[in-house]
Amino acid sequence: MIDNIKNAMPQLFEYLPLHPEQASSVSLPVDILYFVWMALSLFFSLLIAAAAIFMMVHYRRRAPGQVGAPETHAPVVEALSITIPFAIAMAMFVWGAKLYVDLRRPPENAVEYFAFGKQWMWKFQHPNGLRQINHLTVPRDTPIRITMTSEDVIHSFFVPAFRVKQDVVPGRYTTVWFTATETGEYHLFCAEYCGTEHSLMKGTVTVLEREEYEAWLRRESDPATATPASTGEELFTSLACVTCHEESDTTRGPALHGLFGSEIRLASGATIEADESYLRQSILEPMADIRAGYQPLMPTFAGQVSEQQLADLVRYLKTLGAQRASVEHPRPENATPQHGSPDRVEETRSEPTRGRQAPAPAAGASGG
Repeated sequence: MIDNIKNAMPQLFEYLPLHPEQASSVSLPVDILYFVWMALSLFFSLLIAAAAIFMMVHYRRRAPGQVGAPETHAPVVEALSITIPFAIAMAMFVWGAKLYVDLRRPPENAVEYFAFGKQWMWKFQHPNGLRQINHLTVPRDTPIRITMTSEDVIHSFFVPAFRVKQDVVPGRYTTVWFTATETGEYHLFCAEYCGTEHSLMKGTVTVLEREEYEAWLRRESDPATATPASTGEELFTSLACVTCHEESDTTRGPALHGLFGSEIRLASGATIEADESYLRQSILEPMADIRAGYQPLMPTFAGQVSEQQLADLVRYLKTLGAQRASVEHPRPENATPQHGSPDRVEETRSEPTRGRQAPAPAAGASGG
Protein backbone atom coordinates (compact mmCIF):
# COMPACT_ATOMS: atom_id res chain seq x y z
CA MET A 1 0.00 0.00 0.00
CA ILE A 2 2.83 2.36 0.85
CA ASP A 3 4.41 1.67 -2.55
CA ASN A 4 1.15 2.54 -4.25
CA ILE A 5 0.97 5.79 -2.28
CA LYS A 6 4.58 6.60 -3.22
CA ASN A 7 3.80 6.07 -6.88
CA ALA A 8 0.59 8.12 -6.70
CA MET A 9 2.00 11.08 -4.77
CA PRO A 10 4.09 12.59 -7.61
CA GLN A 11 1.11 12.40 -9.95
CA LEU A 12 -1.06 14.03 -7.32
CA PHE A 13 1.40 16.90 -6.87
CA GLU A 14 1.23 17.67 -10.59
CA TYR A 15 -2.26 19.00 -9.90
CA LEU A 16 -1.15 20.86 -6.77
CA PRO A 17 1.25 23.49 -8.13
CA LEU A 18 1.51 25.30 -4.79
CA HIS A 19 2.57 22.17 -2.96
CA PRO A 20 6.38 21.92 -2.58
CA GLU A 21 8.17 18.97 -4.12
CA GLN A 22 9.40 16.06 -2.04
CA ALA A 23 13.18 16.15 -1.66
CA SER A 24 14.03 14.51 1.68
CA SER A 25 13.58 11.21 3.46
CA VAL A 26 10.81 12.61 5.68
CA SER A 27 8.84 14.40 2.97
CA LEU A 28 6.63 11.45 2.10
CA PRO A 29 5.76 10.43 5.72
CA VAL A 30 4.90 14.05 6.55
CA ASP A 31 2.76 14.41 3.42
CA ILE A 32 0.90 11.15 4.02
CA LEU A 33 0.06 12.20 7.58
CA TYR A 34 -1.01 15.64 6.36
CA PHE A 35 -3.31 14.36 3.62
CA VAL A 36 -4.84 11.68 5.86
CA TRP A 37 -5.67 14.41 8.39
CA MET A 38 -7.12 16.53 5.59
CA ALA A 39 -9.22 13.61 4.32
CA LEU A 40 -10.53 12.77 7.78
CA SER A 41 -11.34 16.40 8.48
CA LEU A 42 -13.16 16.76 5.17
CA PHE A 43 -15.04 13.49 5.66
CA PHE A 44 -16.32 14.33 9.14
CA SER A 45 -17.08 17.92 8.20
CA LEU A 46 -19.26 16.74 5.32
CA LEU A 47 -20.81 14.00 7.46
CA ILE A 48 -21.75 16.43 10.22
CA ALA A 49 -23.05 19.00 7.75
CA ALA A 50 -25.14 16.35 5.93
CA ALA A 51 -26.53 15.03 9.21
CA ALA A 52 -27.44 18.54 10.35
CA ILE A 53 -29.22 19.31 7.06
CA PHE A 54 -31.05 15.96 7.10
CA MET A 55 -32.30 16.53 10.65
CA MET A 56 -33.36 20.08 9.88
CA VAL A 57 -35.46 18.85 6.96
CA HIS A 58 -36.71 15.51 8.28
CA TYR A 59 -37.64 16.66 11.79
CA ARG A 60 -39.00 20.06 10.92
CA ARG A 61 -42.36 21.14 12.35
CA ARG A 62 -44.98 20.43 9.69
CA ALA A 63 -48.00 22.11 11.35
CA PRO A 64 -48.29 25.08 13.71
CA GLY A 65 -49.68 22.95 16.51
CA GLN A 66 -47.47 19.92 16.05
CA VAL A 67 -45.74 18.69 19.19
CA GLY A 68 -42.46 16.76 19.04
CA ALA A 69 -42.32 13.10 19.98
CA PRO A 70 -40.70 12.12 23.32
CA GLU A 71 -36.94 11.62 23.19
CA THR A 72 -35.63 8.06 23.09
CA HIS A 73 -32.16 6.80 23.92
CA ALA A 74 -29.97 4.86 21.49
CA PRO A 75 -27.11 3.42 23.57
CA VAL A 76 -25.42 1.77 20.60
CA VAL A 77 -25.40 4.96 18.57
CA GLU A 78 -24.17 6.97 21.54
CA ALA A 79 -21.36 4.49 22.24
CA LEU A 80 -20.27 4.38 18.62
CA SER A 81 -20.32 8.17 18.31
CA ILE A 82 -17.84 8.31 21.21
CA THR A 83 -15.58 5.32 20.62
CA ILE A 84 -15.05 5.69 16.86
CA PRO A 85 -13.86 9.34 16.94
CA PHE A 86 -11.78 8.57 20.04
CA ALA A 87 -10.10 5.58 18.37
CA ILE A 88 -9.37 7.60 15.23
CA ALA A 89 -7.99 10.51 17.26
CA MET A 90 -5.73 8.23 19.32
CA ALA A 91 -4.47 6.42 16.21
CA MET A 92 -3.61 9.75 14.58
CA PHE A 93 -1.96 10.93 17.78
CA VAL A 94 0.29 7.85 17.97
CA TRP A 95 1.13 8.18 14.27
CA GLY A 96 1.94 11.88 14.60
CA ALA A 97 3.91 11.41 17.82
CA LYS A 98 6.09 8.72 16.25
CA LEU A 99 6.78 10.93 13.25
CA TYR A 100 7.58 13.86 15.55
CA VAL A 101 10.07 11.78 17.53
CA ASP A 102 11.71 10.63 14.29
CA LEU A 103 12.04 14.26 13.18
CA ARG A 104 13.60 15.22 16.52
CA ARG A 105 16.20 12.43 16.68
CA PRO A 106 18.95 12.71 14.09
CA PRO A 107 20.78 9.52 13.13
CA GLU A 108 24.02 8.75 14.93
CA ASN A 109 25.99 9.06 11.68
CA ALA A 110 24.60 12.52 10.82
CA VAL A 111 27.19 15.06 9.66
CA GLU A 112 27.06 18.19 11.82
CA TYR A 113 26.88 21.70 10.40
CA PHE A 114 26.40 24.97 12.28
CA ALA A 115 23.98 27.75 11.33
CA PHE A 116 23.70 31.29 12.67
CA GLY A 117 20.64 33.44 12.08
CA LYS A 118 21.13 37.20 11.94
CA GLN A 119 19.03 40.06 10.64
CA TRP A 120 18.69 39.35 7.80
CA MET A 121 20.89 36.51 6.66
CA TRP A 122 21.80 32.88 7.24
CA LYS A 123 25.42 31.96 7.96
CA PHE A 124 26.50 28.33 7.67
CA GLN A 125 29.67 26.54 8.71
CA HIS A 126 30.73 23.20 7.23
CA PRO A 127 32.53 20.53 9.27
CA ASN A 128 35.86 21.50 7.66
CA GLY A 129 35.42 25.20 8.52
CA LEU A 130 34.13 26.41 5.14
CA ARG A 131 31.55 29.17 5.56
CA GLN A 132 28.61 30.15 3.36
CA ILE A 133 26.11 33.00 3.57
CA ASN A 134 22.48 32.48 2.51
CA HIS A 135 23.56 29.31 0.75
CA LEU A 136 24.08 25.77 2.01
CA THR A 137 25.56 22.97 -0.07
CA VAL A 138 25.09 19.37 1.11
CA PRO A 139 25.59 15.88 -0.33
CA ARG A 140 22.70 13.71 -1.39
CA ASP A 141 21.61 10.70 0.70
CA THR A 142 23.66 11.87 3.69
CA PRO A 143 22.02 12.65 7.06
CA ILE A 144 22.70 16.29 7.89
CA ARG A 145 22.35 17.71 11.40
CA ILE A 146 22.35 21.49 11.75
CA THR A 147 22.99 23.03 15.17
CA MET A 148 21.57 26.54 15.14
CA THR A 149 21.47 29.71 17.19
CA SER A 150 20.55 33.35 16.61
CA GLU A 151 22.74 36.41 17.05
CA ASP A 152 19.82 38.78 17.62
CA VAL A 153 16.11 37.85 17.48
CA ILE A 154 14.09 34.68 16.96
CA HIS A 155 14.30 33.27 13.44
CA SER A 156 12.98 30.03 11.98
CA PHE A 157 14.82 27.68 9.62
CA PHE A 158 12.35 26.39 7.02
CA VAL A 159 13.01 24.31 3.89
CA PRO A 160 9.58 23.41 2.45
CA ALA A 161 10.90 20.74 0.08
CA PHE A 162 12.49 18.92 3.01
CA ARG A 163 9.44 19.34 5.29
CA VAL A 164 11.63 20.60 8.14
CA LYS A 165 11.14 23.73 10.21
CA GLN A 166 12.80 24.73 13.48
CA ASP A 167 12.95 27.98 15.45
CA VAL A 168 16.39 29.54 15.83
CA VAL A 169 16.50 31.18 19.25
CA PRO A 170 19.06 33.59 20.71
CA GLY A 171 20.81 32.32 23.81
CA ARG A 172 20.41 28.60 23.12
CA TYR A 173 21.03 25.87 20.57
CA THR A 174 18.33 24.14 18.56
CA THR A 175 18.84 21.39 16.01
CA VAL A 176 17.22 20.20 12.82
CA TRP A 177 18.16 17.28 10.59
CA PHE A 178 17.30 16.00 7.15
CA THR A 179 18.52 13.61 4.47
CA ALA A 180 18.18 15.11 1.01
CA THR A 181 17.10 12.51 -1.54
CA GLU A 182 16.99 14.59 -4.72
CA THR A 183 19.67 16.78 -6.24
CA GLY A 184 18.83 20.38 -7.10
CA GLU A 185 18.32 23.76 -5.49
CA TYR A 186 15.65 24.33 -2.85
CA HIS A 187 14.30 27.43 -1.18
CA LEU A 188 15.28 28.29 2.39
CA PHE A 189 13.12 30.75 4.32
CA CYS A 190 12.91 32.41 7.69
CA ALA A 191 9.43 31.48 8.88
CA GLU A 192 9.38 33.77 11.93
CA TYR A 193 8.83 37.53 11.59
CA CYS A 194 12.18 39.04 12.52
CA GLY A 195 12.02 42.67 11.50
CA THR A 196 11.43 45.01 8.61
CA GLU A 197 13.39 42.95 6.08
CA HIS A 198 12.08 39.57 7.20
CA SER A 199 10.80 38.78 3.70
CA LEU A 200 14.33 39.15 2.33
CA MET A 201 15.84 36.63 4.75
CA LYS A 202 15.95 33.69 2.40
CA GLY A 203 18.52 31.45 0.82
CA THR A 204 19.16 28.29 -1.15
CA VAL A 205 20.04 24.73 -0.23
CA THR A 206 21.94 22.99 -3.02
CA VAL A 207 22.05 19.19 -3.03
CA LEU A 208 24.83 17.49 -4.98
CA GLU A 209 25.83 13.90 -5.57
CA ARG A 210 28.49 12.88 -3.09
CA GLU A 211 31.30 12.87 -5.66
CA GLU A 212 30.25 16.30 -6.90
CA TYR A 213 29.99 17.58 -3.34
CA GLU A 214 33.47 16.38 -2.41
CA ALA A 215 34.90 17.95 -5.57
CA TRP A 216 33.06 21.20 -4.81
CA LEU A 217 34.32 21.15 -1.22
CA ARG A 218 37.93 20.71 -2.34
CA ARG A 219 37.53 23.50 -4.86
CA GLU A 220 35.92 25.97 -2.45
CA SER A 221 37.92 25.22 0.68
CA ASP A 222 41.12 27.00 1.57
CA PRO A 223 43.77 24.49 2.72
CA ALA A 224 44.92 27.05 5.27
CA THR A 225 41.47 27.20 6.87
CA ALA A 226 41.43 25.41 10.20
CA THR A 227 38.55 23.16 11.15
CA PRO A 228 36.13 24.49 13.78
CA ALA A 229 37.50 21.99 16.32
CA SER A 230 41.07 23.12 15.65
CA THR A 231 40.07 26.75 15.97
CA GLY A 232 38.31 25.96 19.23
CA GLU A 233 41.39 24.19 20.56
CA GLU A 234 43.55 27.22 19.73
CA LEU A 235 41.14 29.52 21.53
CA PHE A 236 40.96 27.15 24.49
CA THR A 237 44.76 27.13 24.78
CA SER A 238 45.30 30.84 24.14
CA LEU A 239 43.03 31.74 27.03
CA ALA A 240 44.90 29.44 29.42
CA CYS A 241 41.80 27.34 30.04
CA VAL A 242 44.12 24.36 30.54
CA THR A 243 45.27 25.86 33.82
CA CYS A 244 41.91 24.87 35.31
CA HIS A 245 40.74 22.11 32.97
CA GLU A 246 43.38 19.44 32.44
CA GLU A 247 43.10 15.85 31.27
CA SER A 248 42.12 14.77 34.77
CA ASP A 249 40.39 16.50 37.66
CA THR A 250 42.57 19.00 39.51
CA THR A 251 42.22 21.21 42.53
CA ARG A 252 41.02 24.03 40.27
CA GLY A 253 38.50 22.41 37.99
CA PRO A 254 37.03 19.24 36.48
CA ALA A 255 38.42 17.48 33.45
CA LEU A 256 36.65 17.94 30.14
CA HIS A 257 37.76 14.70 28.50
CA GLY A 258 34.81 12.39 28.10
CA LEU A 259 32.38 15.13 29.07
CA PHE A 260 30.17 15.53 26.01
CA GLY A 261 27.24 13.14 25.90
CA SER A 262 27.68 11.93 29.47
CA GLU A 263 25.54 12.61 32.50
CA ILE A 264 26.80 14.77 35.33
CA ARG A 265 25.55 15.43 38.81
CA LEU A 266 24.80 18.98 39.89
CA ALA A 267 25.14 20.57 43.30
CA SER A 268 21.34 20.61 43.48
CA GLY A 269 21.31 16.80 43.28
CA ALA A 270 19.87 16.75 39.77
CA THR A 271 21.50 14.90 36.87
CA ILE A 272 21.66 16.36 33.37
CA GLU A 273 23.24 15.43 30.05
CA ALA A 274 26.25 17.42 28.87
CA ASP A 275 24.99 18.32 25.40
CA GLU A 276 25.72 21.35 23.19
CA SER A 277 23.30 23.59 25.06
CA TYR A 278 24.88 22.68 28.40
CA LEU A 279 28.38 23.47 27.12
CA ARG A 280 27.19 26.79 25.74
CA GLN A 281 25.43 27.73 28.96
CA SER A 282 28.47 26.71 30.98
CA ILE A 283 30.53 29.30 29.14
CA LEU A 284 28.02 32.15 29.25
CA GLU A 285 26.18 31.41 32.51
CA PRO A 286 28.56 29.42 34.72
CA MET A 287 26.36 29.91 37.80
CA ALA A 288 23.29 28.34 36.21
CA ASP A 289 24.18 24.67 36.80
CA ILE A 290 26.92 24.15 39.38
CA ARG A 291 28.58 20.76 39.31
CA ALA A 292 28.57 18.80 42.53
CA GLY A 293 31.85 19.17 44.42
CA TYR A 294 32.89 22.51 42.94
CA GLN A 295 32.49 26.06 44.12
CA PRO A 296 30.94 28.64 41.73
CA LEU A 297 34.13 30.54 40.94
CA MET A 298 34.16 30.65 37.16
CA PRO A 299 33.50 34.09 35.63
CA THR A 300 30.97 34.63 32.88
CA PHE A 301 32.04 35.32 29.33
CA ALA A 302 28.69 36.67 28.15
CA GLY A 303 29.23 39.58 25.80
CA GLN A 304 32.90 38.71 25.34
CA VAL A 305 32.60 35.72 23.02
CA SER A 306 30.91 35.67 19.62
CA GLU A 307 28.44 32.96 18.64
CA GLN A 308 30.85 31.55 16.08
CA GLN A 309 33.62 31.34 18.67
CA LEU A 310 31.22 29.55 20.99
CA ALA A 311 30.41 27.10 18.21
CA ASP A 312 34.12 26.44 17.63
CA LEU A 313 34.70 25.79 21.31
CA VAL A 314 31.71 23.48 21.52
CA ARG A 315 33.06 21.56 18.53
CA TYR A 316 36.41 21.19 20.27
CA LEU A 317 34.86 20.04 23.55
CA LYS A 318 32.83 17.46 21.65
CA THR A 319 36.03 15.95 20.28
CA LEU A 320 37.23 15.57 23.87
CA GLY A 321 34.06 13.65 24.65
CA ALA A 322 34.35 11.23 21.77
CA GLN A 323 35.06 8.30 24.05
CA ARG A 324 32.24 9.31 26.40
CA ALA A 325 33.93 8.33 29.59
CA SER A 326 32.12 9.00 32.83
CA VAL A 327 32.62 12.56 33.99
CA GLU A 328 32.42 11.55 37.60
CA HIS A 329 36.22 11.35 37.69
CA PRO A 330 37.89 10.60 41.02
CA ARG A 331 39.18 13.81 42.55
CA PRO A 332 42.85 13.90 43.53
CA GLU A 333 43.29 12.80 47.11
CA ASN A 334 43.14 15.62 49.66
CA ALA A 335 42.24 18.10 46.91
CA THR A 336 40.03 21.01 47.83
CA PRO A 337 37.31 21.79 45.29
CA GLN A 338 37.76 25.35 44.10
CA HIS A 339 36.70 25.74 40.51
CA GLY A 340 33.23 26.73 39.49
CA SER A 341 30.50 25.30 37.49
CA PRO A 342 30.63 21.72 36.29
CA ASP A 343 32.94 21.31 33.39
CA ARG A 344 32.96 25.03 32.74
CA VAL A 345 35.30 26.06 30.01
CA GLU A 346 37.18 29.31 30.39
CA GLU A 347 36.10 30.76 27.14
CA THR A 348 37.53 32.94 24.44
CA ARG A 349 37.11 36.61 23.92
CA SER A 350 35.71 37.90 20.69
CA GLU A 351 39.29 38.72 19.64
CA PRO A 352 41.39 35.56 19.95
CA THR A 353 44.65 37.52 20.16
CA ARG A 354 43.58 39.12 23.39
CA GLY A 355 44.38 36.45 25.91
CA ARG A 356 42.84 36.17 29.32
CA GLN A 357 44.56 34.40 32.15
CA ALA A 358 42.41 32.17 34.26
CA PRO A 359 41.49 34.07 37.41
CA ALA A 360 42.98 32.72 40.59
CA PRO A 361 40.51 31.86 43.33
CA ALA A 362 40.10 34.78 45.64
CA ALA A 363 38.14 35.58 48.75
CA GLY A 364 34.52 36.10 47.84
CA ALA A 365 34.95 34.65 44.33
CA SER A 366 32.53 31.83 45.09
CA GLY A 367 29.72 34.29 45.02
CA GLY A 368 30.14 34.68 41.27
